[in-house]
Amino acid sequence: SASRSPPNLAFVPASLPPDPVEVEELQHFVSNSKRLFVITGAGISTESGIPDYRSEGVGLYARTDKRPIQHAEFLRSASARQRYWARNFVGWPQFSSHQPNTAHLVLRDWEKLGKLHWLVTQNVDALHTKAGSQRMTELHGCTHRVFCLDCGDQILRSELQEHFEALNPTWKAEAFGVAPDGDVFLTDEQVRHFQVPACRKCGGILKPDVTFFGDTVSWEKVDFVHQRLAESDSMLVAGSSMQVYSGYRFALAAREKRLPIAILNIGPTRLDHFASLKLNSRCGELLPLIV
Repeated sequence: SASRSPPNLAFVPASLPPDPVEVEELQHFVSNSKRLFVITGAGISTESGIPDYRSEGVGLYARTDKRPIQHAEFLRSASARQRYWARNFVGWPQFSSHQPNTAHLVLRDWEKLGKLHWLVTQNVDALHTKAGSQRMTELHGCTHRVFCLDCGDQILRSELQEHFEALNPTWKAEAFGVAPDGDVFLTDEQVRHFQVPACRKCGGILKPDVTFFGDTVSWEKVDFVHQRLAESDSMLVAGSSMQVYSGYRFALAAREKRLPIAILNIGPTRLDHFASLKLNSRCGELLPLIV
């Protein structure tokens, strides 16, 4: 079971401690909610030591010129897949070891109490699952699963790590930095001799069960989430600027249904102009204060 350990603030933007008035406002919001719909983003996992993309000063885009792989590039280019998997192989032991923080555990507890009706996470880090959340949709998939693009066969990412090790017994590379999806930064020379396994069932191309940038979330999943939103009476956005449309669409739907919307995120979001409540605090600092 997950335990509450001190937060890792290396990738958390600076923020003031929660204002007592704001705590009271969020408490009122949550108390009035009977079927709360929660959307989380990278900002809920930064306190577990996983960087986000967009935070000022500490996000991946602010610190580096690196960008995540594009869906079309992964499909089109064997060398792009080789580069992706080599970097992912190096980053996996650290990325998969991250643990839920207090914010993940609070949302799990709200679910157990019947307060949280449904949780949608835009993250691919499995931290909500590790925390014990069950009424949940991983909107963009999860790096802990891998599937074959040809036959659809699925394996665990941990199992694939063993295949990588068997194929690359003498290959070594030191990682520089880590990204929100577990990617690390390697040179072309480091990647050149890395061997990538094919699907053991059909020889097809293996891909993480993740929606890469430039790809779309399936309509079945989107429709399912809309149904859960239709059953809800309020929306809480935790740790997301909502810049990506796949998540933002549900905020637009909530506004259309005139549901009250609260945002807990350090920095501006795409919803600020129509939210009922906007709080600039750390998720792991403010959420535990709500009863």
